[in-house]
Amino acid sequence: MPKKAKAGRLGIEDLMGIVNKKAGVNVAHSLSGDNPTEVKEWIPTGSRWLDSIICKGTMAGIPVGKVTEIAGLEATGKSYMAVQIAANAQKQGKLVIYFDSESAIDPGFLERAGCDLDKLMYVQATSVEFVLETIEELLGATDEQLVFIWDSLAFTPSVSDVEGDFNPQSSMAMKARILAKGMSKLVIPIADKQATFIVLNQLKTNIPQGPMARITAMTTPYITPGGKAMHYAYSLRIWLTGRKAKAAFIEDDKGFRIGSEVKIKLEKSRFGTAGRSCSFRILWGTEDIGIQCDESLFDAIKSSDHLTSAGSWYTLNMGSGNDPIRFQPSKWTTKMQDESFRERVYQIMDEEVIQKFHTREGEAANYYESEEK
Repeated sequence: MPKKAKAGRLGIEDLMGIVNKKAGVNVAHSLSGDNPTEVKEWIPTGSRWLDSIICKGTMAGIPVGKVTEIAGLEATGKSYMAVQIAANAQKQGKLVIYFDSESAIDPGFLERAGCDLDKLMYVQATSVEFVLETIEELLGATDEQLVFIWDSLAFTPSVSDVEGDFNPQSSMAMKARILAKGMSKLVIPIADKQATFIVLNQLKTNIPQGPMARITAMTTPYITPGGKAMHYAYSLRIWLTGRKAKAAFIEDDKGFRIGSEVKIKLEKSRFGTAGRSCSFRILWGTEDIGIQCDESLFDAIKSSDHLTSAGSWYTLNMGSGNDPIRFQPSKWTTKMQDESFRERVYQIMDEEVIQKFHTREGEAANYYESEEK
C-alpha cells in the first residue's frame, strides 16, 4: 500500500509536490506562474506572412512543445517547407531528427536549404510503431531541445502492414489505433521537454457516403490519413494547396518547372487564428530553394492604405518625415533589398496582418481569404 500523506493544512505548493512525486515528472503546476500550456518559443517557418497569421496578436511560427501537422497536395512543397523549418530550428540550437518513409531526402538539398548535417539525424521510418517508440525513447534520453520531423505519416506502414500481405482489409484502421495510443503517450512528454513534433501528411480527396455526401464533399473537400485522434493531438494544422485552380507550377524562361505557387490555410489553430490564409512561392528546381518570403509580402500588404496604386505603378508611404517610394510590381524584390524599405514593409505587416486582426478592424474576409491576382 502506498504511504498516505500526513493529514493537515497543506498549501498548493505542497499538493503539487505530492502529485509530481507520484507522477515521477512535473505534471502539476500553478497557472499563475510557469504555465506549461503556454508556448514560450516559436520556430520560424521561412515565411514572415505565415508566421504573422499563426498566433493572434504576435509574430509566431511552429510552436515549440506542441504537435504540428503540415499537410498538402502533391508537389506543394511540404518537404521543402519542413527542411527550411529544420534549418531555422538548428539556428536556435535545437537538434533535428528527420524520419523519412519515402526515401526522398537528398543531403545536397538539405545543405542548400541551410541545414547543418552534423546536427541532423536521418532515420528511416520503417513503421509507425518504430517512429513513436523512438520519439518516446529519445525524449527520455536527453534534456536537449529536439525537433522531430516525420515525412510522412501517410506513407509509413504499421508493423502489421509490413508483415502481412497486400490486402488492405487485413489491417484496416490498425494505423489509426496505433497513432491514437502513441500520441496519447507523447503529447505531455513533448510539452514537458519543450520538444517539437512536425508531422507531414497528404491531403486526400474526400469521398463521403450517404444522403449528405454532396454537401460534405463541398464543405470538406480534403481529409488526411491518421484517424480522428491525430486531429486532437495537433495544436496547429497547416494545409498546402495549389494557389490556382489549374497547375500551380513556376516555370523558368525555357518552360522548365522550378517551383510551386502555394496557398496556405490554417485548418486548425489553438492560437485563435483557425481559417486564416496566405500564399507564397516555393522554389525547388534552382540553387535558391525554399520559400520566397520577400516576394509574397507584396500580396500581404496590397490592401493596406499605406500602399496605393495608379496604373501599373505603386506608391509606398514610408512614414512621417520620409518621401514615399514609387515602384512597379516587377521591382518589388529589388526594393526589398533596401533596408529602410524592408523595415517599413515589416511595420505595415505587423499593423495590417497581426494587430488589426487582433483588434478586429476591417472586414473578416480580408483576413481569411488571400487575394489571387
